[in-house]
Amino acid sequence: MTLLLTHTACLDHVTPPGHPERPDRLRAVAEVMAEDRFKPLTRSEAPEGSLDSVTLCHGEHYVGELRHIAPQSGMIYIDGDTSMSPGTWEAVMRGVGGAVAATDAVMSGAHQNAFVAVRPPGHHAEVSKPMGFCFFDNVAIAARHAQRKYGIERAAIVDFDVHHGNGTQDIFWHDPTVMYCSTHQMPLFPGTGASGERGEHDTIVNAPLASEDGSAKFRAAFENLILPQLQKFAPELVIISAGFDAHYRDPLASLNLRADDFGWVTRRLMDQAEASAGGRVVSVLEGGYDLQGLKESVAAHVTALMGANASTGA
Repeated sequence: MTLLLTHTACLDHVTPPGHPERPDRLRAVAEVMAEDRFKPLTRSEAPEGSLDSVTLCHGEHYVGELRHIAPQSGMIYIDGDTSMSPGTWEAVMRGVGGAVAATDAVMSGAHQNAFVAVRPPGHHAEVSKPMGFCFFDNVAIAARHAQRKYGIERAAIVDFDVHHGNGTQDIFWHDPTVMYCSTHQMPLFPGTGASGERGEHDTIVNAPLASEDGSAKFRAAFENLILPQLQKFAPELVIISAGFDAHYRDPLASLNLRADDFGWVTRRLMDQAEASAGGRVVSVLEGGYDLQGLKESVAAHVTALMGANASTGA
């Protein structure tokens, strides 16, 4: 059974007019998840995360400073892309709490897999630096939580957002126990993610793609590079940075993927989880800025997750 975690507080992170990372993104996800085909989902509210969870991946000084500057009114700009409103802190902490709760649900065996529909996203947040709409790295926190609470030796984070997850790479660069794999468009923000960036223990796997590369090259990157590396690593938990901005409708990039590609890659990652992780998959929403493209892609992704006990197909 698939668990869906979300929270209306994530709508209260207000961004400037015209900003692509807007509350309507989560409304679009909620709208498609309300369709009859998703009735079998188990639904729960994402709890607020703890500061202890955050400091598994982020510096205490940084966390304290961010909490201190969170505004009571108005809006503050941290950089050209990233701002805080009065609702931002709780939204961010629901993201952390959702990722941790999903990890608990999956690691305990209560659910086979989980999708955490929260915003703002997290994969650009470095150890001590917010950027690219992101404040805390939810997937990184989930991996560390699984290690600390359940004693797993190897976790894998797979990121198919169109932007490279520099924050996740930064957090695990020196760590042999967490593999980070990413497909992303290059050149594109944030400029990291070259194939030569492999980490201190060869556990960073970057498969950059060029503008207009499309479905065939995306799938080949997984088949030829990422999936073989995952198979060798044999993770005990698979965590997905589920960004859907590689969709052909998305305004921020041009990889031209279709919703079917997200269903396909989800099934392939579930196959790996079945082989080495008892089928355990935790997925957390990252990007995806065209509302129609986001709805189609999330639907394909969650449909695949719900098929955990059926034939995974191709």
